[in-house]
Amino acid sequence: MHDRIERAVREIDPQRLLSVLVDMIDIYSPSGKEKDVQVYIEEWLTAKGFEVTRQEVEEDRFNLLLTMGQKDPQVYLVGHVDTVADWDFDEEGPYEQGGIVRGLGSADMKGGCAAMVEAWMALASAFEPSERPPVGLALVVGEEESGDGSEVFLENRRPPWVIIGEPTSLAACYSHYGYLEAYLETTGRKSHSSLPELGHNAVESMLKILLHLGRHELFQQGSSELVYSIREMSSSRAGFVVPDRCETWIDLHLQPGMDLKKLKSLIRQRAMEAHDFISDLNLEVGFESSYSGYDLGGDHYMARQLFAVYDYLGVPYYENTFRSQSDGNLFYEAGSRPIILGPGSLETAHTPDEHTSLAEVTSAARIYAALCASLDSDFKSNPE
Repeated sequence: MHDRIERAVREIDPQRLLSVLVDMIDIYSPSGKEKDVQVYIEEWLTAKGFEVTRQEVEEDRFNLLLTMGQKDPQVYLVGHVDTVADWDFDEEGPYEQGGIVRGLGSADMKGGCAAMVEAWMALASAFEPSERPPVGLALVVGEEESGDGSEVFLENRRPPWVIIGEPTSLAACYSHYGYLEAYLETTGRKSHSSLPELGHNAVESMLKILLHLGRHELFQQGSSELVYSIREMSSSRAGFVVPDRCETWIDLHLQPGMDLKKLKSLIRQRAMEAHDFISDLNLEVGFESSYSGYDLGGDHYMARQLFAVYDYLGVPYYENTFRSQSDGNLFYEAGSRPIILGPGSLETAHTPDEHTSLAEVTSAARIYAALCASLDSDFKSNPE
C-alpha cells in the first residue's frame, strides 16, 4: 500500500494546484450561474487528456463527471463549484499572499474542488490505466441553493462511498448535522404610521413570535443540541404606513439523531401559542428544505484507510461532526456513505474574509490521492 501511496503523492504539484484554484475563484459562479467555471474545468481537464462527461441539470447548467479504473467507481470525490451570491463582499478578485488564498469560494468549496482535480491528475500520472483505482470525480452545481446537481447525479448512481470536500480544516467527518429551513409569515393591516393603533403591524407581531420561540430551552444558543439562526427578515414596503406583511426564514441545524417531525411540531406549537398574546394574529408557518442528520461511526474500512493515510503523510488525524447543511445529506438519504473532508474552515465561509491556505489545500490533494491509491483490490466485495 505504501508504495502506491508514495507514487500518487509525489505527483502532486502545488504550483499547478494554486494556478487552478486562483483561476476557479476568479470565475464568479453563484448557484444557477456555474457554466463559466464548469467550462473552464472541462477545457482544462480535456487538454490534459481526460474524458469528461457533461451531465445536464438544466439548460446551461451541468455537472462534470470522470471515472477511472477497471470497475465501477466505489468511491467518488465530490465537490460543488457554485458559491453563495456576492451581495456585498465588494471583492476585487482572488489573490494569494503568504500562502493564504483569499476570495469568494476559496473555502466553500473551490479549495476542495481544486484539490480533487489535482488528486485526479496525480493518480492518472502515477498509474497506468490498468493499475488505477475504481474511483470517480463529480463536480456538481447548485449545492448552495437546492442541491439539484447532486440530485441529478443520484438519479442513476449510488456509489458506496463519497468524499465531499466541504471545509472541515481536514477533519474527517463521519457524522453530519441534519437541516431544517423554517418559514414564518405574519399578515397585518395597513394604517398611516402616525396612527398605528388603527392597523396591525405585521413586523411587531413577527418580533413577538420570534422572541417567544427563542425563549424555549431548545433554542438557547450554545446550550442546546440545536443550532438556530434567523437568516432573513423582510416586510412590505409601502411608504409611511404600518407594514401589513412580514416574513422570516430560519435555519436550524440538528445533531444526528434529532427527530425532524418532533422539531417541526414544536415550532408550529410554539408559534401558534402567540395567538394567546397577539390579538388578530394572522400567521403562516411552513417548512422548505428538510434533511435528517447521520452518523456513520468511526469503525469501518474507510476510517481505517484514512487513519493510515494521515499517519503515512504525517498529517494530524482527528474526527469531527459537520455542523452545516451539505450535499452529504442527499447522498446519505440515497444510500451512499458520505465522508465530509476538505480544506478551509466554516468560520470564514460565506464571509468577506473567506480564505484558505495553500498548504491545507495541498494536504487535501495528497489525502485524496493517497486514499484512492490505497484502496484494496477487493474493496468492492469487502467495503466494511
